[in-house]
Amino acid sequence: MGSSERIDAIEKKILLRAPRSRVWRALTDAAQFGAWFGVRVQGSFRAGTVVQAMLVPTEVDPDVAEQQRPYTGITFPLFIERVEPESVFSFRWHPGVDPVADANAPTTLVQFTLADAEEGTLLTVRETGFDAIPLEHRAKAFTDNAQGWAIQLTLIEKYLASGS
Repeated sequence: MGSSERIDAIEKKILLRAPRSRVWRALTDAAQFGAWFGVRVQGSFRAGTVVQAMLVPTEVDPDVAEQQRPYTGITFPLFIERVEPESVFSFRWHPGVDPVADANAPTTLVQFTLADAEEGTLLTVRETGFDAIPLEHRAKAFTDNAQGWAIQLTLIEKYLASGS
């Protein structure tokens, strides 16, 4: 496709050795989500609401926490789209860490989907909408988030394994 190639979707999957209900709570309970993801959320995740998240170091991996430390205190909105119990949780956000992002800037859609698997729960995270991001920021946002989701999936795995 060459220079006209479109960067639009990131998709990552992980098999979590935990019951679906437990994975669902880790995703949709704002305090649990914050513990592994590395944010402090004001409010709860309800469809159609906007919650503010503040970056803080993750509680489950000291090396990742150290990487997150320089961004501590940056706040950003999460626009909660869908909360379908034990099935789909999604939100929109402004990709990248930009504390002064224009509130009207394009957002991407992050969707977590759960499915039963033989040894636990299959979690799929898919982020779409990068094609709406201005070209000068698109590749960096895509690359950063692709790397970020790989890390975040290891963090939820560690969180669930810790019995938290």
